[in-house]
Amino acid sequence: MADLTGEVALVTGATAGLGLRFARTLAAAGASVAVAARRGDRLDALVAEIEGAGGRALAIPADLTDAATLEGVVDAAQAKLGLVTILVNNAGIPDAQLATRMSLELIDRVIALNLRTPFVLSREVAKRLIAAKRPGRIVNIASMAAFHSARAGSSLYATTKSAVVRMTEALAVEWAAYPINVNAIAPGAFRSEMMEGMIERVGDMSQGFPRKRLGDPADLDGTLLFLASQASAYVTGTCIKVDDGQYPR
Repeated sequence: MADLTGEVALVTGATAGLGLRFARTLAAAGASVAVAARRGDRLDALVAEIEGAGGRALAIPADLTDAATLEGVVDAAQAKLGLVTILVNNAGIPDAQLATRMSLELIDRVIALNLRTPFVLSREVAKRLIAAKRPGRIVNIASMAAFHSARAGSSLYATTKSAVVRMTEALAVEWAAYPINVNAIAPGAFRSEMMEGMIERVGDMSQGFPRKRLGDPADLDGTLLFLASQASAYVTGTCIKVDDGQYPR
């Protein structure tokens, strides 16, 4: 377990699935954790859980597709918990439709949450770290869909996640001298609300995987803590694939 005592983390999309696990994991490692998402009741329950275990946490209910709110999210985290030194850009939505059937509204929403939001939040966190002359860690959650398209119906999701990988590489170069490390995790198929919805639509794809299983969110703990801690001080601009060998290389 990494020691993140004294660090302040901001995790987006923390009300379910991977984001919920990320917030719990960072808090258990000693970080103060701000969690941002739409469902305020779930955020409050998570904050109560973290505080009940002796940690510090803050719920920030927000529509993260609204770019005008993002600066305020970072400001709120800093005002209550201190300078954000770890950012986990987890919030995202799938398209789950053929490209020819997508509405413009859905296209805009997917691009906004999956790409614009992590870019703007990374910028806001980096600006404050640079001004304070403090190092930081940014962890973007990409997807194996950035590298492999297994089926029709995820073209826009795959496009945005590919862009997240490239954004990670480019921002790592831009902020290396400060030093702010920017890395990404590309999970494969993990158990989550999003995955449950996909299984309902297309069936249990895990039987086609070499190990015939889905990942558990806890299987990402080590990778997250590595990238969020001093253990990865010499690692930046990297995307780590965590998929149990589910997809071809």
